[in-house]
Amino acid sequence: MSIESRAFRQTVGQFVTGVTVVATEVDGETRGMTANSFTSVSLDPPLVLFCVGKTMVMGQAIGRAAGFSVNVLSAAQQDLSSYFAGMWKEDQPPPFTFLPWEGGPRLSGCGAALGCALDAIHEGGDHLIVVGRVISLYRSEEAWAPLVYAGGRYAALA
Repeated sequence: MSIESRAFRQTVGQFVTGVTVVATEVDGETRGMTANSFTSVSLDPPLVLFCVGKTMVMGQAIGRAAGFSVNVLSAAQQDLSSYFAGMWKEDQPPPFTFLPWEGGPRLSGCGAALGCALDAIHEGGDHLIVVGRVISLYRSEEAWAPLVYAGGRYAALA
């Protein structure tokens, strides 16, 4: 049986995910991308992973990075999700700031973040599976609601 790519994407898109922005610094430039293909892997040692398309800018740059950050977006940061996913339609980007941080640049205003040292990169079809060893943690002290995504659209937790 052959699985058609679009049908596969639509089916796995029914799984509700949080939304993150993965950021790194390569050649003195901060690069970021929206990722919902993020998960924890191990508690000891603390490992996480995200997946990125091999042909994407981040996919081509991540092997030259020492580390990266995973920034968990709040519901108020939907514009940043669209911007870093390349779906932004406005002339000017939404306002955002990256803060210097251990592992990779941390997105100001995120609900939580993990700073990671690059641990491994594995081939995964047309994607790379990027594993990071967590070296720093951030959690907002203010109340916040996570940005979630399912079925090709943003959703709210009830």
